[in-house]
Amino acid sequence: MASVQPEYNLSHTLLRRAELNPEREALEFEGKIYRYDEFADRVRRAASVLKSHGVSRGDRVGFLGLNQPSFLETIFAANMIGAIFVPLNFRLTAEELGFIINDAGVHSLIVDPMLQPVVDGAKAALCCRTFFAVSDDAEGWVNMDAAIDKAEPLTDMVSVNQDDVCMIMYTSGTTGLPKGAMLTHGNILWNNVNASMAFGGDRECVMLTVAPLFHIGGLNVLTLQSFAIGSKLILMRVFEPEAVLEIIDAKSVTHMFGAPAMFQFMMQHPKFAATTFDSVETFICGAAPPPESLLTTYADRGVPFCQGYGLTETSPFGTFLTPEWSISKLGSAGQAPMHTYVRIVDEDNKPIAANQRGEICIMGANVMKGYWNRPEATAAAIDPEGWFHTGDVGYLDEDGFLFICDRLKDMVISGGENVYPAEVESVLFKHQSIAEVAVIGLPDEKWGEAVTAVAALHEGQSLSLEDLREFAETQLARYKLPLKLHIVDQLPRNPAGKVLKFKLKEDLS
Repeated sequence: MASVQPEYNLSHTLLRRAELNPEREALEFEGKIYRYDEFADRVRRAASVLKSHGVSRGDRVGFLGLNQPSFLETIFAANMIGAIFVPLNFRLTAEELGFIINDAGVHSLIVDPMLQPVVDGAKAALCCRTFFAVSDDAEGWVNMDAAIDKAEPLTDMVSVNQDDVCMIMYTSGTTGLPKGAMLTHGNILWNNVNASMAFGGDRECVMLTVAPLFHIGGLNVLTLQSFAIGSKLILMRVFEPEAVLEIIDAKSVTHMFGAPAMFQFMMQHPKFAATTFDSVETFICGAAPPPESLLTTYADRGVPFCQGYGLTETSPFGTFLTPEWSISKLGSAGQAPMHTYVRIVDEDNKPIAANQRGEICIMGANVMKGYWNRPEATAAAIDPEGWFHTGDVGYLDEDGFLFICDRLKDMVISGGENVYPAEVESVLFKHQSIAEVAVIGLPDEKWGEAVTAVAALHEGQSLSLEDLREFAETQLARYKLPLKLHIVDQLPRNPAGKVLKFKLKEDLS
């Protein structure tokens, strides 16, 4: 009897789940509910549309738009015919989008109608052969929804290997031009195996996705995992704190991923106190180190709040703090999951002892294949042994739990001493006047770099540098205390929730 080979194609997770549990609710978006068989049918029709417009194996298919079912239809449909998915940041300018679209060589681009004007202004310079609008009949655009309604469902799925590229996800580009991380079908599969073993989840779970899907955290912490296990996914077009708090109780949400800023905005909202969180099994925080006060606030409400750590290049799980450790290892990013390994190295790429700070390196089946068309960048990021160098500073404690200190590039060297901004931020955030804060280094004739706090305050509050230093001096060494303070209305962030420190440095230098 011929042996049956495993199928690694990401689209298999949805199509197979639709065979196993056709009548289960797969997705809810703005009041509309899709069963697994209904959603799989739309994916098969979307795949037929793409194929009829010349998309074939290895071609790149882009999506530009806010969170919506069409985003997920596109990734599954593209993969079904062996194409490579390219999610695009909807907050980029036409020039920035043009660089990514042409760098990836996008064959077909699907665009949310609200963003068509952005693309229209750049069309002549783009390499795309076909432009699809999600649901619009504008001239020069193919109406994707209308085409799906008319198409015959595609029955065959292209078989792929583990190391075939599933998607090209461009890094945030907080410094320099963005690079496209090539994530394979195997990367996505093994990331989701790791996730299942780390925080469980079953078909009775209700996953809430509010983070942008074009970001690896929004797409592959819970969203794709939900389809694999056959649970229900509630998708929100954008993050809005009040709406999120209402949905958590009303829809019995069990799991949600978000950046620290999202959870901060939720706990600062007046409706936070009235939200029960009774159904919540785990909140997962990633994208940046959360302040300890945020973790304790949710812990006091009985919410298991677990920090994860990862990057676009690691699909994203590098470590995860499982719920049983959420209190005793408060502030840790957890342990490496089952099929991934983490180590800390010095500047000579040599492993160092527990509790010593160094660069965090990750190895495993979830680590990207490399950067698209960037062999030099790939070689610089992945060493000959196969370890991916994150550029983040951290340490492993004696039990093997990872603690994140900061980015190597964000470290402030003041008077010859290394200052890790995240440590200082965690203390400053406890000040009652501060709504959000970032610490950066600015040029200083005496100290080389001055530890500088940039803070947004709660309404009606004021703050002086002297008050801030006095507040922090019992918790921080003197060389870590801010030498400068700048008050701003809000901190600049990218869509993943990360503070754009390079922008602060540009504005304040």
